Amino acid sequence: MTDAEDRQNLTTSPEGRPALAVVGVGAVAAMALAVLLFSASRYDYFGDELYFLAAGRRPSFGYADQGPVVPMLARLMDTIAPGNFFVLRLPMVALTALGVVLCAVIARELGGGRIAQIFAAIAYATSPFLLLQGKMLTTNAVDTVLWVIITWLVVRWVRTRRDLLLLCAALVTAVDMQVKWLIPFFWVGVTVGSLIFGPRELVRRPLLWLGAAIVVAATIPSLIWQARHDWPQLAMGKVIIGEQDILGGRLAFIPLAVQLVGYFGAVLLMYGVWALLCHTSLRPYRFLGATLLILVAIFLMIGGRVYYMAGMYGVVLAAGAVGLGESAGLLDPASRRWVTGAGAALAAVATGFVLWSTPWRDAAQVRPPASTSEAAINIGVYGEFGWPELISGVTKAYDSLTPAERADAIIVTNTYWQASALDQFERANLPPIYSPSRGFRYFGSPPGTTSAVVAVGIDDDFLHWDFDNCAPVAKVDSRIGYPCNTQDVTVWTCTGLRHPWSEVWPTWMHL
Repeated sequence: MTDAEDRQNLTTSPEGRPALAVVGVGAVAAMALAVLLFSASRYDYFGDELYFLAAGRRPSFGYADQGPVVPMLARLMDTIAPGNFFVLRLPMVALTALGVVLCAVIARELGGGRIAQIFAAIAYATSPFLLLQGKMLTTNAVDTVLWVIITWLVVRWVRTRRDLLLLCAALVTAVDMQVKWLIPFFWVGVTVGSLIFGPRELVRRPLLWLGAAIVVAATIPSLIWQARHDWPQLAMGKVIIGEQDILGGRLAFIPLAVQLVGYFGAVLLMYGVWALLCHTSLRPYRFLGATLLILVAIFLMIGGRVYYMAGMYGVVLAAGAVGLGESAGLLDPASRRWVTGAGAALAAVATGFVLWSTPWRDAAQVRPPASTSEAAINIGVYGEFGWPELISGVTKAYDSLTPAERADAIIVTNTYWQASALDQFERANLPPIYSPSRGFRYFGSPPGTTSAVVAVGIDDDFLHWDFDNCAPVAKVDSRIGYPCNTQDVTVWTCTGLRHPWSEVWPTWMHL
């Protein structure tokens, strides 16, 4: 049965939309939820999660590389269940399951019946990125789902012209601005796309501009923080370009961006762009297809990460499911059966791939990364290992100091992950912890002079230049840890600081 025929046999809602496929979509969401809950229970804290916990213990209106929402959420969950990384991740599990459901709801808003809704939900749930990023608390996972909520509200406005929906979209945008600063690019794309393809009245709605004023007002505290600290968010752009080069740079941007949604999702994603731009039934939503293309162009130009526009994938996957259903309705019965079977087989393969990607293996079965690029691609796995080895190495170095040296000793780490791990696991038993790395450097600099420093992974050229005496005491080399954080890291003890920290610290600081 084609999606068009399926729609004719469905009871429609009072608004004239196809009924929501509660059972089918619910089943897909339930399976996705089960995978997420299992995945969230595995291994250990991810490095960024530890950083958010450290940031949450230092409340602020702004941070170097994200807003205050995720650190505050991390602090809340750690207060509810201290030291429990599974509980820490539960909000993301719930949000990601919501993303699966909303993808199907968007398909319904676009006129899709039961099959289109279920296929849209399956596409979202079988995307290795869209689904499995929800197994841990990260800004990307929160940002992606907030984009899905915003696109759903915009799609619903196009159909109903209820301006309150635009105000709601703006309010969600205000929240998202406290997570990441990517959502303005979405609104740039929507504005340009709607002015070219319509509906042009979108940008003239008073409640939309009222919402924009609310977004600006809510963002002012973060802007003030950024201005007072020389705009580290903007400086992060160069760092991100360098990190993106490890994954192939701009040449690999589009292939990797498509690969994020998996086999089944890739088909719906590419067809969804075509359907939004060319299908008659989706003509009112052409601006959303243009928005995705505009975002690709922007992020290619500025060297953004491949997942920056992943929040748009929900609406495009939904459009792809609806468009394929309509196109299948034009085929002869034999061709329709072939297309339906091929779609089901591809969905099954995609489901199997996601289940294979789920972190079901015991830690002993996880092999070490063969290269830095492999570690970067699988950062969600390797970034969860090595914290006990790090704690052990630092504790050994600290214990090697004399009682007089320990009296006012400090710890300085090369990366914010290392500092955050020590701050989470051993902050009561170790001296003050500092790091010149990324966001952690804004949590404070070492006070005055110190008698001794435990230096974790700091370049030995810096150490021998700034201290009279430095000696390697321990080696952190977790078998499956992340390079430069818990793999091949030397822990030093240093004494005899030659210059005050006010002079040394700026030379060590890095993003």
